[in-house]
Formats: sequence, C-alpha cells, structure tokens
Amino acid sequence: MSMFCYQCQEASKGIGCSGSMGVCGIPADVSNMQDLAIYILKGVAIVSTKAKEAGIDVSTAKTYMTEVLFTTITNVNFSIEDCKTVVKKGLKLRDELISQLADKGVELGNNLHDSVTWFSSDEAELIKKSEEIEGKIDAPNEDVRSLRALVLYGLKGMAAYHHHAINLGTVNDEVHDFTQRALVALTNDELTVEENIALVMETGKYSVDVMALLDKANTDAYGNPEITEVNIGVGKNPGILISGHDLKDMEYLLEQTVGTGVDVYTHSEMLPAHYYPKFKKYDHFVGNYGNAWWKQDKEFASFNGPIIMTTNCIVPVKDSYKDRIFTTDAVGYPGVKHIPDGENGAAKDFSEVIEIAKNCEAPIEIETGKIVGGFAHNQVMALADKVVGAVKTGAVKRFVVMAGCDGRQNGRNYFTEVAQELPKDTVILTAGCAKYRYNKLELGDIGGIPRVLDAGQCNDSYSLAVIALKLKEVFGLEDINDLPISYDIAWYEQKAVTVLLALLFLGVKGIRLGPTLPAFLSPNVAKVLVENFGIKAIGDVKEDVEAMMNAQ
Repeated sequence: MSMFCYQCQEASKGIGCSGSMGVCGIPADVSNMQDLAIYILKGVAIVSTKAKEAGIDVSTAKTYMTEVLFTTITNVNFSIEDCKTVVKKGLKLRDELISQLADKGVELGNNLHDSVTWFSSDEAELIKKSEEIEGKIDAPNEDVRSLRALVLYGLKGMAAYHHHAINLGTVNDEVHDFTQRALVALTNDELTVEENIALVMETGKYSVDVMALLDKANTDAYGNPEITEVNIGVGKNPGILISGHDLKDMEYLLEQTVGTGVDVYTHSEMLPAHYYPKFKKYDHFVGNYGNAWWKQDKEFASFNGPIIMTTNCIVPVKDSYKDRIFTTDAVGYPGVKHIPDGENGAAKDFSEVIEIAKNCEAPIEIETGKIVGGFAHNQVMALADKVVGAVKTGAVKRFVVMAGCDGRQNGRNYFTEVAQELPKDTVILTAGCAKYRYNKLELGDIGGIPRVLDAGQCNDSYSLAVIALKLKEVFGLEDINDLPISYDIAWYEQKAVTVLLALLFLGVKGIRLGPTLPAFLSPNVAKVLVENFGIKAIGDVKEDVEAMMNAQ
C-alpha cells in the first residue's frame, strides 16, 4: 500500500510523502483511511446542506465535521481502527440524512459528488476506495487543487480550535455553517480561480472568528493570562505530564490530583496553562517539563511518570514509555490506552493515570531555571503606556512576530539564530511551540519589558493580531503594516495554515514563512501570495534581520 500526503511542512523532498509511511510516522493505510474520511465528509456536507434546507436537524453532522477535520490533522491519530470507525460513522450519518430527505420527498438531484452516490460500508471496499483516493484532492487543475488545499487545511485548523472552545461550552454556529458550505464548495468544479481565492480569504475571516471564540472561552473559564514565571526544574514527588492544548482536560486533571501527592507538569503547548489565574491555586501544579512536541520520545522516557496526550502532537510511541502514555479526545495510537469523555457531560476519569503515577519515581531533571510568559493581549495592553513610551523614545525599535510551530528540521535553527542576531532594541512577540527555539535564551529586557513576550499557544497568535490592531489605534495609523512590526513565522501543520489565513484576512503583509514554503502551493498560487501579500520564504539570517530592521 502506498500513500500521498503534503499537508504538513515535513512533506518529503518538499513535494509530498509517498510510499509506505510519512515522515511523521503515519502508516500508508492510516493516511489513506483519513483521506477517505475527508472524502466522505464532503458527501456528508452536501447531504446535510439539503437536509438543513428541508428543516431536518443536522446538529450531529456539524459535530461530525469538527471531529473528522480535527482527527485528520498531522500527528493526531495513528490508529487504523479509529479511522475506520470515523469513516463508518460518516457513511451511517450520510445514509440516515438521505433517508430522512426521502421521507420528506426531497430528491438530491443530479451531478452529485461520488461521496454521496457511493454507499458501500464493506471494510474491503473501504480499503480499496481509500487506496484509490490516496491523498489526492479532486480538482480540475493544479491551481484550483492548491487553493482547495489552503481551504481544507485551514478548515482542519479551525476545527481544532473550535473543538477546544466547544469543550468549554462555547459554540459558533456560523463557523459550523461556513465549514459545511466550504466543504461543499470543495466539490464544485464550476468555481473560478477568483471564486476559490475568495473562499480562501473567507476561510481566513472565520479563522479569526474561531480564534476569538476560543480566546473568550479560555479567558471566561480561567481568567486573563498574567505575567508568570514557570519553573522548568523538577520536584521530589511523582508526577503526571500533560501535553497538547486542551485546557478543559488540564482542569479535570488538576482537580482530580488534589491531595494525591502527585505533581502535575506541562509539556510543549500546555506550557501556557501556567499563565491562567484559575490554575494558579493548585499547589501541585509545579512546572513545565521539556520542550516542543518533537522531543517527546526522549523527554517522556526521562519523565518516569504517566503522560496524557490531549491533542496533537503525538509522535510514534517508544517502548520505553508505551505502558504509561494515555490518549484522549481525537488522539489515538495503536496499543495506547484511550481515556474517553465522561458520560452525559461528566468529567473525564483520570484515576487510572493517577494510580500509576503514585508508583512511579519522580521525574529525572533535564534542566533548571525559570521561563516567563503570559503576555496575551489583555496583559500587554495593561502595559500599553510602557510599551508605547518605549517605542516613542526609541528604546524599542521594532517588534518581530516569531510565532507558530517548531519541528524536527535542522533548518529551524534559523529561528534561534534570528533571535540571537536581532538588535538589543527589538522585542520578539511569540505564540505556539516555535517559542522553544529561543524562550530559554538569555536575551534580557528593555526597560523592564522582556525581549521575548510569550502570548501562549498557537491559537493565541490571535492575541498577537489583537495587540497589533490596538497598537495601530494607539499610534493613529491607517494601516497595520505601518507599525514597526515584522512577521517571521515558523509553520508545521494545519493549525498554522489557519493562523496564516487569519493574518492575511486581517491585511498583514510581508510575512516571512519557513523553514520551507508549503508543498501544496502551486507556482501560480504562490505567485498570487507573493504579489498580493508579500509572502516570502525565510533566507539568510543576517540578511533577513537587516531587511526586517529596515521594514522590508
């Protein structure tokens, strides 16, 4: 069995992963089954659109769309059985909606996408169909295929962020409706290139909306992030390590570990949980262990205690910790125990994880010290007078947004070197796991303002956009691009595509993107992004720093 996938930055040779396994470690059968899930999802979207017009309840379809899009993000689910379950669930849902339409005398019409008219749920047929699809996005030409990829991958990132907001009881039906409409549009070969470009920009608009939704959900539940020092050493108690992004899971775990003698540590994108006031009341919430997601194979081994993966990014699991790692939500891995949602809205049950932790050694210390974060938009604007004063006096010459994802490529050392090369009168604004390339460097401060301002998780790139927009108002500027801000963004997976489309929708131009440009961009689409938005690939460190300091 072979596969084809180019949805993440690790696309082999800058073209796409093929053969029996992707660079991320996903086997071909799992990759193909996920592609089939997306294929069937388009059929569900088509049918649910008709059903909604007929007055049929399509809430289950909306939930399913979010589930599938989230499950198929890079490094979320490696389980073929999980993927088959998702596919069969989609077929069942689609057929139920078709049956309800038939009961109402509604016909689907002609020229339907194959995912509507193909009805087999036989497992052998599913496997055969998944091999036929093999990662290929239907399109009449490579430019439309490239634009459809931008929309699809943007939708995947949106689904992840919406999922976290939904876990906190916050839903945006307009985001659901757009997702459904966009999935249908991905099957429409009559749309022109210009119409597809418009759909890409509309995806950017809803990307902003969903990140604003999650920002509000997080802050309503846990308070506005505050400037916080986070310990990166270890204590003497056994611990549980929680990785991923979901703050509701963090809340469940902290509450259930009270009085157990077990400490809780964050890993990778869970680091920003320390910035929220509500979590600071837990004395056993002691620090952050390790670095970005791609180092987990070594750091999970040395942690000694159990690990909970709440969302992406899980990597192929090593035997050294396979018996003490757990998945939850959309995450899945063969042979790894999964913690299900609680029934009827009840809390997830982490008791098994806690009991294992009690019998484990304390984590092995891999570093010591503290790192500072908590500079989301509310906190930064509380310091607005200080920030604006520093800019007006020339103490701060420029802000450089270095947000996004970290990854395994050696070329990502570029971002560390840029941080070191930037003049002492510059401030780095960051969010996402890209921060691990420089957040432990001794870069100092400017008049009490740290030179690295960490806003939080990748979805908190929204905070950086809010900061820029508010500074534009404070300085009385007409255009966000007139601010002394440059954008040097690292990307890895589909949530980064969502953030990029959000920035483009907000009118940000001149973004440097790296370590490589997306493999799914056709030459013509890349040209449009360059000409209309000034997007450029990262280059030589010294040359890029000089250009940014000269607002280029």
